[in-house]
Amino acid sequence: PTLFSRIQIHTLIDEGSLHPLVEISSGNSMSMTILRRGFRVFCLFFLQQQWISTHGFHTFELSQRAVSRTWLSRSSTTHQLSMISFGDRSSKTEELPRDVKDAVSRCRAATQEALKNRISRMDVEFPVGTKFGVEKVPKTKRTTEGGPTRDMLDQSDRELARLFVEMFQPVGGENIVVAFTEQDLADMAKKKWNGDPGASSRILAMNRRKGGAKKKKINKPKGFAAKMAAEIDDGPETTNSGPFELPKNTEVALFVAPGPKELVVIEKICNEAGMGTLVVLLNARLSKIDNFGTYAAEKLFREDFDPIFCLSAASQEVAPDCLLYRAYPGDWVLARKPKVGQPKPLLKQSNKPTSEDCQKAYDSLELGELEKGVEIALENVAGWFR
Repeated sequence: PTLFSRIQIHTLIDEGSLHPLVEISSGNSMSMTILRRGFRVFCLFFLQQQWISTHGFHTFELSQRAVSRTWLSRSSTTHQLSMISFGDRSSKTEELPRDVKDAVSRCRAATQEALKNRISRMDVEFPVGTKFGVEKVPKTKRTTEGGPTRDMLDQSDRELARLFVEMFQPVGGENIVVAFTEQDLADMAKKKWNGDPGASSRILAMNRRKGGAKKKKINKPKGFAAKMAAEIDDGPETTNSGPFELPKNTEVALFVAPGPKELVVIEKICNEAGMGTLVVLLNARLSKIDNFGTYAAEKLFREDFDPIFCLSAASQEVAPDCLLYRAYPGDWVLARKPKVGQPKPLLKQSNKPTSEDCQKAYDSLELGELEKGVEIALENVAGWFR
């Protein structure tokens, strides 16, 4: 007790790894020791048991990376994010979600696990047109006939973005960027999220010149002072000059349903921002893209971005009525949705199943005559939740 009467924690960032330093003071003597191997684990364990619990802080699993975000410098964004608790943890990563609510819970747990492992490039994919129930829809507009409309798809993507914005509120809304592809989509999000404290963020549009909302007619400012005043009034989020860039203080960047054109910009942003900025792709549907333009871009999106959560249709040509599921850090699961009941797993493996893997697993499936007669192809994978 006398030796550890005064303990302060410092963090040094050396080649991407943290080396906590304990400053020990006993009487008039002072020593500085770099914690390594077993001694570092012992001191962190001591602090967790004696100091953190005494102050009523949330305890967490002890590991070399488990350092409280209050001890970290602002430059270590991934470490700060890793301390966020989303409150939804599940060890059953390979069991398929029962419904949308369960799927969202699995997604939150997977995201938190990825943050704990310092993953800063994430890919998240939900079924096309999933109804998350975030936005209230008037009864007169509710319809179950036909496939999803463009507005329904946009609403689904917007609701998913809203869920992720709420997850990362602890980092501060001014440090969260939500990037939509078009200006009208960004404007709709601003309208829907206005006044919602859980949606605090900076909402931007990647393509601000074309496809955006109708611009208000204003008199063209004259003179340097008028131009400066107009730019200040509009703010950096509405100006149409220059290519899309993230604000300098961005810690979390959420890109909503980006296409091939937007991925070119995202590649540049990833290179400029570095691994200290968390980049999340929401419903990018990378598996549908055949040409990324360059080898570097293909490597980035195929290998560097980790599929943290995926619930999507498998190739219906080789595996009809089948879906792919993965929640980090679990395995990939190929499952088949019968007419009645929950999906039945056909294949589990660590790597994402290829079309050949899906076809082989499906061909090995034996269906009864009754089941063959009643099952039909699903037009929308979101129907699996019903």
